[in-house]
Amino acid sequence: MLLLYAQDRTGKQPCQLDLADLDAPFVAGFLDHLEHERGNSVRTRNARLAAIRSFFRYAALCHPEHAGLIARVLAIPAKKAERNELCYLSKPEADALLAAPDRDTWTGRRDHALLDAAIDTGLRVSELTGLRNRDVGLGAGAHLNCAGRAANAGPRRCASRPPQYSRPG
Repeated sequence: MLLLYAQDRTGKQPCQLDLADLDAPFVAGFLDHLEHERGNSVRTRNARLAAIRSFFRYAALCHPEHAGLIARVLAIPAKKAERNELCYLSKPEADALLAAPDRDTWTGRRDHALLDAAIDTGLRVSELTGLRNRDVGLGAGAHLNCAGRAANAGPRRCASRPPQYSRPG
């Protein structure tokens, strides 16, 4: 994208560009272009900046004669991205959600069990749908063995209340 932007702004083909064409004001203009004209988020802008920095760190090894220009590009700061506030369900909201499935049907019991497990353990949908029978431990110390992201993998304790579900028999 940077090379296409450079071609539009300078009129040079990407193979004709020199590092001097990609100075700090030019790169800052590209980042502004991403945000304001293309409508990219701050996170996307920062990801593009990280890629540009990686390229310029490599260029610093190959072209030490451009050290000043490269240092100015590497000094372009990342923008602070707004973090979305995490909102959790209140007890009445969780109870209303659990009351929604019709537990007189098989699918309603399944949906209730999945919702209950999600609320109790905090598992993501992809982690819930990846569960197998062997991952569920019922009885005292009920737990789910989750193969989620590396930081979150392992057993997840269910709520301290006794499980309301029995093994299919």
